[in-house]
Amino acid sequence: MNKFKYLKISKTKKIRYLTNYFKKNLYIVFLHGFMSDIEGEKPKTFFKYAKKNKLGFLALEYSGHGKSTGKFINGNISKWSKEIKITIKKIIKKNSFILVGSSMGAWLSLNQFKEYKKQIKGFLGIGSAPEFLENLMWKKFTKKMKKEIIKNGIINLKHGNYEYPITYQLIKDGRKNKIFKKKINTRINVTMIHGSKDEVVPTSYSRKVLRIFPKSKKKLIILKNGDHSLSSKNKLKKISYELDKIVSNIT
Repeated sequence: MNKFKYLKISKTKKIRYLTNYFKKNLYIVFLHGFMSDIEGEKPKTFFKYAKKNKLGFLALEYSGHGKSTGKFINGNISKWSKEIKITIKKIIKKNSFILVGSSMGAWLSLNQFKEYKKQIKGFLGIGSAPEFLENLMWKKFTKKMKKEIIKNGIINLKHGNYEYPITYQLIKDGRKNKIFKKKINTRINVTMIHGSKDEVVPTSYSRKVLRIFPKSKKKLIILKNGDHSLSSKNKLKKISYELDKIVSNIT
C-alpha cells in the first residue's frame, strides 16, 4: 500500500489517512470500526480493489484510533463523524464516492448523508452496528456497572484479550446520534453484509439499516459461518464482489 499520511484538521488534531487518486471522479471511502485502525485486511483489500479498478480511495483513523492523535476516551460518535466530514471535504472535495462502513463505521457512514447526500453514490455495510452503544452496551450493563460509569465517568470492559475504556460521555453522545427511526431518501444501491455467526452484533441490525433507505435498491447478504470481522480471504472476496456490483451500477 501507499504510505500513510497525516491531515491536520485542528490546532491539536492530526488524522492519519490512506489515499490514492485516479482521474475517475469516483472514490471508495472505508470507515473502520470501534477501536480499530486502517492497517487490517479490510482496508488493504479495498485499497487494492480501488487501485485495480482505477478508482480513488480514502480510509482514515478517527482521533484516539490507530496512529491519529488524541485520546480514545475523549472521542464520541459526534466528534468522529465530524472528523470524517472534514477529511472527506479536504481529500475528496466535490468528487462522488461509495461508503464502505465496518461495524461502527456503518453508523459513522450514515451520519455522512446529511452533508454529502448528493456525492454518495452507494453504501456497503459490513456487520453494521448503529446505536450499539445504547443497545449492545448500556442496556446490558448491570446496575452496579451503570452506577460505576455514572459516578466515575468511565468503566473498563473486557472482551477476550482486550480491554475497552468506555466513558459515560460516549454513551450519552450515542443517544444524540440515533438513526434507526430516521429516513434517508436517496436512490442508490445499499448492500448490507453480515456474518451468520456474528456474536458481537445481531444480523437484525443490518436489516434495520436497510429500512432507513425507503427509495434505494437494497440487498441483505448473510454470509454463512461468518463472524463479526469478516476479514478472512474468502469473506473479503465475497464482499469485494458485492462492492463491484455497486461500482458497476455507477460507472
